[in-house]
Amino acid sequence: MTTLRLISSMATKPLLADLVAIYKVQAPDVQVLVESVGGVDAAKRVQTGEAFDGVVLASDAIDKLVASGHVLAGSRADLVRSGVAVAVPAGHPVPDISTDATLKAAVLAAPTLGYSTGPSGVQLAKQFEAWGIAEQIKDRLVQAKPGVPVGSLVAQGEVALGFQQLSEMLGVQGITIVGGLPPAVEIITTFSGSVAASCAQPEAMRALLAFWQSPDCDALKQQHGMAPA
Repeated sequence: MTTLRLISSMATKPLLADLVAIYKVQAPDVQVLVESVGGVDAAKRVQTGEAFDGVVLASDAIDKLVASGHVLAGSRADLVRSGVAVAVPAGHPVPDISTDATLKAAVLAAPTLGYSTGPSGVQLAKQFEAWGIAEQIKDRLVQAKPGVPVGSLVAQGEVALGFQQLSEMLGVQGITIVGGLPPAVEIITTFSGSVAASCAQPEAMRALLAFWQSPDCDALKQQHGMAPA
């Protein structure tokens, strides 16, 4: 039995659980163990030398790990493209977010705004700057702690308008998903897998990533609110 140990960000946790299950059918002699934590924490653990066989993170985070020698150059496998969605507490009025202007108006009208520590949160902060409203809303911003879904803050009423990967919003009880961001300001993150420098069985890890990139996994990715990369 071959065992592969992976670390990933929370954004891909439900997807990876299903991808592991279908790979088990493909390769019954391979056991895949995935630990999902906040993306920032995942990258730090790889950088501090903790031993993993594979890493699944946002593509820019993977590229930084390649540059620092913590994952193998040339092993990056883009898996999914994931968009940011907006949610409100269940039963609350649903704002119009169909255009850049209406989304900005919804942000300005919200008493509290939730966002993540991940790449989508970074991009969202840049959008607030681009709109010229960052200073105006800074006291209303609530950043979820690493590993804590923004959807849970929305469900608990801690934030009135929450932004996070659609994949992380799906299935959260107590929220209404308004939809994705309008095309003019959409935030798309590519999540990629890579072979860790500490991997003892790189060929087995490459085979796993190749299967996860294959068309056999496309429908599953779409079920999780993501698009094949």
